Amino acid sequence: MRRTTGASRRAVLMLGAAAAVTAACTEPERKAPSGAAGSPSPSPSGAPLATGQITTPADAAASVSTATDIAVTVDNATRTDVELLDAAGARVEGHLQPDGTTWRPARQLSYNTRYTVKLTVAGGDGKDVTTTTTFTTMKKPANLAKVSSVVQDKQTVGVAMPLIVSFGVDVIKDQRAAVQRRLFATSNPPQEGVWHWFSGKEVHFRPKEYWQPGTTLSLRAAVGGVSFGGKWVGERDVTVQATVGRKLLMEVDNKTKQLTVTQDGQVVRTCPVSLGKPSSPTASGHLIIMIKNEWEWFDSSTFGVPSESDDGYRMKVYWPQRLTWDGEYFHSAPWSEQHQGKRNVSHGCTNLSEANAKWLWQQTLIGDPVIIRGTEEHVKWGNGWTDWDIDWERYAKGSAV
Repeated sequence: MRRTTGASRRAVLMLGAAAAVTAACTEPERKAPSGAAGSPSPSPSGAPLATGQITTPADAAASVSTATDIAVTVDNATRTDVELLDAAGARVEGHLQPDGTTWRPARQLSYNTRYTVKLTVAGGDGKDVTTTTTFTTMKKPANLAKVSSVVQDKQTVGVAMPLIVSFGVDVIKDQRAAVQRRLFATSNPPQEGVWHWFSGKEVHFRPKEYWQPGTTLSLRAAVGGVSFGGKWVGERDVTVQATVGRKLLMEVDNKTKQLTVTQDGQVVRTCPVSLGKPSSPTASGHLIIMIKNEWEWFDSSTFGVPSESDDGYRMKVYWPQRLTWDGEYFHSAPWSEQHQGKRNVSHGCTNLSEANAKWLWQQTLIGDPVIIRGTEEHVKWGNGWTDWDIDWERYAKGSAV
């Protein structure tokens, strides 16, 4: 696909762009490659002639990453068109970026394939000048690392949901900036956000404030063919379109032993709860609904307490909604209904009556925010999707760019 721009400019953009950071840079003037337009000179009408160069990949370059962009330099152009053709002459879809100096393929390029780039510019005299170069992409690597998105295509998520990209291997620290520059997250309407590396295997994108209800989210992890460090290379690109639902907020207060549920700022239900007893307290903090199931087996042996011991258990629990990786949930607990709203008797979960747990499960989306206050301990960073448990300034420091 072609994209046209009408500004006259001379600029070079480095490959890729960070989702939350933009940068501009300039380079010394380069000698035009074979086939490139020369220095501008006046046309018969007196207008300078348009010129253009394809700066990256270099002409006849080999072993080019399948994640490459096409960088161009133009002078005196009122129109800039870029075409990328594969070995069969088929056009590769893509877009010229807003500053007019980088053309980005809409998908990962094929391995071990020869491509042709055509840059056409026109100046004030209306005449087209075309530059053509070729390059060949890298051979398919032997060690490809999986790439996936927690948010699924066409999913509707809660207002606190981060975009989460997971990698099958650790991306080494020296490569995280290069990988992050190939992560493109956008929202409509636009909202400020930033990437934060929780580990070498997981990076999140969070807005500064909760997503606005109805926001459309777009994610392209264009890392197929990008080095993760060592022998590992990204296996493929991942593309996701999602929608943010209504704003549902759950707040638990240990002092009152109540769960208050608000939707779009209006209280819709208040439920008595029983939290973790002093020997196994519930963690306070800003959490997110991560996983929902109609039922799960809860087994105390998974955290070192045999089910046959005095404090052990193995039971089928209904309407569970996970809040932390170490096993805190909202769930139905008919065995503690007489304590709910009065005292804490759970092993760390938020106990609800069967009716309230089912009702809550039916209202929530993955990504809905949960705030728990006043308990004996605070959630540890990374024990769940704790993206909202620190302020924006500290969160932004987790970016590699």
